[in-house]
Amino acid sequence: MASTYDFDATTADGEMVPLSRYSGKVLLIVNTASKCGLTPQYEGLEALYRDKQDAGLEILGFPCNQFRGQEPGTDAEIQDFCRVTYDVTFPVFARIEVNGPDATPLYRYLRAEQPGDFGPQYGKFYEVISRMMPDAGRDDVKWNFTKFLVDRNGNVVKRFEPTVEPAAIADEVAAYL
Repeated sequence: MASTYDFDATTADGEMVPLSRYSGKVLLIVNTASKCGLTPQYEGLEALYRDKQDAGLEILGFPCNQFRGQEPGTDAEIQDFCRVTYDVTFPVFARIEVNGPDATPLYRYLRAEQPGDFGPQYGKFYEVISRMMPDAGRDDVKWNFTKFLVDRNGNVVKRFEPTVEPAAIADEVAAYL
């Protein structure tokens, strides 16, 4: 059976990193964007990371430009934005695709393991996204800042939809630490 640790990711500098580097850690994997209404979640993600890193949490950011072009910069520009604007210290990898035929194998795996529950309970945000992505599949990532929680064994245990703030999941993350 596959595990999150079986995949690789590319750093912003082009280095291929095996996710087995994070074996034994709890991971929060997030697709990010610099020009999104949810971009201030970087602040909450960084606060969660600083609070829980010593207990074994790693947050892995994956910039994605698939949602209305909200991550248009180069990998270097994205790194600068994260560092300067939000003082991000967790790893932010190279820009990727999370849906469609060019989705990275990691995100195909994450989506299959935790298809999501993005529905009417998300209110106005759901209505807007449903109009913009009428053909989206149940497992598709619906927007920037979708979060996948991975336990210490590499199992994808939970998916948090974009509007769920990092502070709101701190207790659930802590339960796996």
